[in-house]
Amino acid sequence: MTESSKKRKRNSNDQPNQTVALRGAIDANWQKFLSSSLIMDKKTEKPAQENNKAQYSGTFRRARKKKAKDHDNVQNDMKTLNLASNGDTLVNKVDLDKNCNSNNVNGAVKNNNNNKNRITKFLAMDCEMVGVGYDGNDHMLARVSIVNKFGDCIYDKFVKAREEVKDYRTDVSGVRKEDLLNGEDFTKVQKEVSELIKGRILVGHSLKNDLSVLFLSHPKRNIRDTSRYKPFRKITKGSTPSLKRLAKEILGIDIQSGEHSSVEDARAAMQLYCSVARQWEPTLVDKRGKKKVNPDDD
Repeated sequence: MTESSKKRKRNSNDQPNQTVALRGAIDANWQKFLSSSLIMDKKTEKPAQENNKAQYSGTFRRARKKKAKDHDNVQNDMKTLNLASNGDTLVNKVDLDKNCNSNNVNGAVKNNNNNKNRITKFLAMDCEMVGVGYDGNDHMLARVSIVNKFGDCIYDKFVKAREEVKDYRTDVSGVRKEDLLNGEDFTKVQKEVSELIKGRILVGHSLKNDLSVLFLSHPKRNIRDTSRYKPFRKITKGSTPSLKRLAKEILGIDIQSGEHSSVEDARAAMQLYCSVARQWEPTLVDKRGKKKVNPDDD
């Protein structure tokens, strides 16, 4: 047999026609392509926005907008605080808490943004007392509180003891030894209260006792004592009603359930007066028969 499995030598003639390109030519074409693509990118590139406003899109758009808004608010608050620290008056720095623990008298008048904590034409006062004297039955001023027509406390101070206290009456007065040790001098409190109530309508319950421990007087025509208002006295058949009973019967509120608070009692007295002011005031006329005050005045 003739063996035909001899390997045939491959030569260049057996290959299909091929285009041979030089390396340098390929590099040149590639560089030309890259340069043209860069030009295209520059033409299609969007100009940068002048402002830095964030553009939101997608699922969490609202959340991101809220976060950005909160951040802006924080920044504004920081600017406000910086201005205030530099001496600019942006807000009223006088702050009386709801329980009137502040001892600043004049500061309450300067808050003109609303009706709170300002001195009105009608003021209600109440005092707490402690026992002095040989058997502790004599009264000495321990605390005095004043509220305006809206029930906002504008004055509340404890008073230093001027003599030995025999009975603090804590169960009723709510006054303790440390309260008087940290209190104000009597003469200062007396002067401040006198200036506050001068020329104003003074409301209270058994005001004679409160004025007595303060060693002050007040014109009778400017006193509205809820313990002496005749329609109120009918509740107890002519006898002097207690403030606690009047608050329950007229206002439907419970007070003095434990230790007394002169702020709470003053507010109750003012509420009682306001509930009957339109009926009370017309009965108070001067010698010429003219109405004294308008109960709607602040």
